[in-house]
Amino acid sequence: MQNLTRLTDEQLVAAYADGNNEAFDTLLTRHQSRVFSYILNIVKNRELADDIFQETFVKAITTIKQGRYTESGKFSAWITRIAHNHIIDYYRQEKANGVVSADDTDMALLNRKELAEDTIEDFMIDSQISADVVSIMNQLPQLQREVIDMRFFRDMSFKDIAKATNVSINTALGRMRYAILNMRRIAKEKNISLSR
Repeated sequence: MQNLTRLTDEQLVAAYADGNNEAFDTLLTRHQSRVFSYILNIVKNRELADDIFQETFVKAITTIKQGRYTESGKFSAWITRIAHNHIIDYYRQEKANGVVSADDTDMALLNRKELAEDTIEDFMIDSQISADVVSIMNQLPQLQREVIDMRFFRDMSFKDIAKATNVSINTALGRMRYAILNMRRIAKEKNISLSR
């Protein structure tokens, strides 16, 4: 039996999608404290935070089981985005039902940066940039693609990259340098902006 705690989030997602329910338990254990704290910090109500937390992980389960989870970044950012969207949905629903009035002091909650519409727009722009980066990355030679993936998508240090690829740190740094130069060239040729 494989020790699930040693797997990356993406490996756990893949294992869960393949029917290993314990893999999702490991993901939940790994992220529940941070996600719950994030929700509670915004809604300031433990019972409501519990509800949104549960909805968040039910949504995650459903998405993964339906094969709609895509590795476009980190699992932690993805699960936080689901929680964020559930928080927004909750307050929109409350407002639509007339539960929240303009005089209500909780309305200040809706003006928080975490819930601002431009934050959602920023997220969409960042998602497009991420998609463009992945598209460009896939056009790189394999060794350069590998170092970009390890550095930016897995947050590995150059020391760890060198060890994982069985090369010196200088070689890993050189591959990164050439990868970035090539990505800039490809982006320029295709008129793609890699920044906001």
